[in-house]
Amino acid sequence: MNDYDRRPAADWINRVFCEDALTGMARIPGGSVDLIVSDPPYGLGKDYGNDSDKIADKHGVDAYLNWMEQWIDIALPKLVPTGCLYICLTWRYAPEIFVMLKKRMTMINEIIWDRRVPSMGGSTRSFTSVHDTIGFFAKAKGYYFDLDAVRIPYDAETKKARSRSIFVGAKWLEIGYNPKDLWSVSRLHREHRERADHPTQKPLEIIERMVKASCPPGGTVLDPFMGSGTTAVAAKRHGRNFVGFELNPEYCALIEQRLANETNAGDEQLAPVLAAAGK
Repeated sequence: MNDYDRRPAADWINRVFCEDALTGMARIPGGSVDLIVSDPPYGLGKDYGNDSDKIADKHGVDAYLNWMEQWIDIALPKLVPTGCLYICLTWRYAPEIFVMLKKRMTMINEIIWDRRVPSMGGSTRSFTSVHDTIGFFAKAKGYYFDLDAVRIPYDAETKKARSRSIFVGAKWLEIGYNPKDLWSVSRLHREHRERADHPTQKPLEIIERMVKASCPPGGTVLDPFMGSGTTAVAAKRHGRNFVGFELNPEYCALIEQRLANETNAGDEQLAPVLAAAGK
């Protein structure tokens, strides 16, 4: 039995609450989650079925950054000492938010997600944006990170090279290579079988990499802006617990359906989405 097996059961574990994360995170005790995966509204006016992405438009950039600081200061104390944070950002606000986080954590990587956008159309007054920025931060020097869990297998030519005597027994070559800080993963097109009805859904492959690398098996992942529920799906698939928050009731229903689809006949049935705050 490891430390995670000895954790007491809690009524917030493996639940997604349909409420504002700024108040809802009070449910979670300090020092009880291993990883925060956050994909906050980008402040670009996208339609999430509420006003969560219109703060910058309505009240200005300072108001948006103040709101970001509020949820960050509520979320970070929930991390265990070895905990980490991944945050998905637009290039417009990444510099300011990175500075904000550097005052509170150690920055490990700036990861570029190349969305593999086709080379057509786009702006005629600027270079077309084809990437998102992901910040990877750690609470302390001894942060949890399992590189072997996310190594990428070598292609046939590289595997063939293993027969050379200079490589025999080299662990890094046997397992695969480091994914590096440029993640080329196609965005989810409408016809993609993984696609759900959400405007900024992240590919499961990206979130799985974060979860497997930075949350121990049996640990807990917090997502303050659950959206379509990809973080919960990734956690469930890989033997981690989850807790999250989502304001839009339609997305809460979507999360519930996605998790139900992940539940096999022999699994314990989950009731992950609570319809309203305070329940």
